[in-house]
Amino acid sequence: MSNASTPTPIEQPNRWQDVLAGLSIAGLLLPEAVAYSSIAALAPQAGVIALFAGLLCYGLFGTSRFAIVSATSSSAAVLAAATATLANGDPQLRSALAIGLVLVTGAFFLLAGMFKLGSVTSFIAKPVLRGFSFGLALTIILKQFASVVGVHLSEANLVRFLPQLLEQLPQWNWVGAGVAAVALILLGLFSRFRRVPGGLLVVVIGITASQWLDLPAHGVRLIGVIDLGLEVPQLPVLPFADWLRLGELAFAMVMILYAESYGSISAYALKHGDRVTSNRDLLALGASNLLSGLFHGMPAGAGYSATSANEAAGATSRLAGGIAALVVLLIVLTVLPYIALTPEPILAAIVIHALARGLSLQPLGRYFIWRRDRVLVLCAVGAVLTLGVLDGLLVAVAISVLLMLKQMSAADIQILGRIDDGHDFVDLQLHPTAKTQPGLLIVRPGEALFFANVERILSGALSLIRHSPVPIHTVILSLEESPDLDGTSIEAMQAFFVRVDQEGKRLILARLKDSAETALAALPEVKACNVMLSGLSVDVAVQQALEPNA
Repeated sequence: MSNASTPTPIEQPNRWQDVLAGLSIAGLLLPEAVAYSSIAALAPQAGVIALFAGLLCYGLFGTSRFAIVSATSSSAAVLAAATATLANGDPQLRSALAIGLVLVTGAFFLLAGMFKLGSVTSFIAKPVLRGFSFGLALTIILKQFASVVGVHLSEANLVRFLPQLLEQLPQWNWVGAGVAAVALILLGLFSRFRRVPGGLLVVVIGITASQWLDLPAHGVRLIGVIDLGLEVPQLPVLPFADWLRLGELAFAMVMILYAESYGSISAYALKHGDRVTSNRDLLALGASNLLSGLFHGMPAGAGYSATSANEAAGATSRLAGGIAALVVLLIVLTVLPYIALTPEPILAAIVIHALARGLSLQPLGRYFIWRRDRVLVLCAVGAVLTLGVLDGLLVAVAISVLLMLKQMSAADIQILGRIDDGHDFVDLQLHPTAKTQPGLLIVRPGEALFFANVERILSGALSLIRHSPVPIHTVILSLEESPDLDGTSIEAMQAFFVRVDQEGKRLILARLKDSAETALAALPEVKACNVMLSGLSVDVAVQQALEPNA
């Protein structure tokens, strides 16, 4: 995650600035939370519950001082698509499935944090994520527009429902479209002043206009009652097969939420020179989603729009999020019945305004300028537009995983030589001036060894040994790229030790990480084949190989 800004020294928390920032973003968070509930096809309070759960849990356990964890548009769209597919039109089953999906998502986040998987920062490649986000933003915006003009869309993807939208042009509610247009203009004006709670002001203006102009009489719907009476936490009663299916969908939900959250968290950490702990953030996201699910809320993540608004408002610590939660709670306790009078086009305008930045072509254009990953971007956009949100997400995750496996399994074996008579050893293909060591063959895999590439890489190393143009007595295998070895790799190494010994060559393993060295040291072939295991540099291994008594 790079940022053009030069990291600045870590600022000291300023409580007054945090209070002002919290007051500012509260006006954004509440309308967005209710609006995202409509995207998820859940009751308005679902987004508010996710907002409180995210602000509370991340405020207590998270590490970023700018991240705002609440309901997000992407997770709302995925939740809606997933529950619609499984529920088959049954609203009670859909509600139970939504609760179950949020709970399983939280459990997966907790497991990832407990197993310290935070170092695996994202399973979705950036080009794929940006392509998916572009397609998702376009899909959500058009669906919100359809809701504004009163068109019911039965199709799940953009390619099919766009013609359906145009076919119903004579039935469009132009009053609703006008309300949304005015709200968008006001949101654009208010956004010029970073401390002005534009979303909340637009909601207040919308409620006033609705009562004054009697908008419901013109076919403009209101969001309705928001019931925040918390129920006793309990697990939904679902068949085991449904829980299995939810587990599959929760994996995809975790991927998109963590990719989005980590992108927001790391971008502002880099900008301000902060240190964040990814494993703690995984635990915080897990707690947020579990708490939200227990009280029938939505999935929660660190969305970019809310996080960037918090930073722009001048936040200096997580206190800003706590202040925002208190302000939202105060609003809920005092004026909740009035919020129920908000016209739906106002919420649609808030969603469209929040997602408008996702339609920028600049982040996608860089891949075409660089001539890298263009096909990935187009595939991700096309998957969302043609297959729908859920299937598009699954395809995006699959593309990223396949890309990772392809890169790792396609790793080559490099021959190393000493450069400039120093201590560094580099790839001879990239540095033709580097010199080989007489009697030694020094090789290094280009990627970490794992089950998909180890057999081919070690076979390539054996081929280099057998067809060496000069006589060699020692082979040095540098495993600096392999932090650990899986079972397949250890078995392959066993056979490799024996074959190198049968070739009459001595084998030294250099740059071994502790876990890999411990696993290999337990093999009987190490002693039987006189293999030397070392965590030291290739230069030290060369010195050991050239010692007279070696």
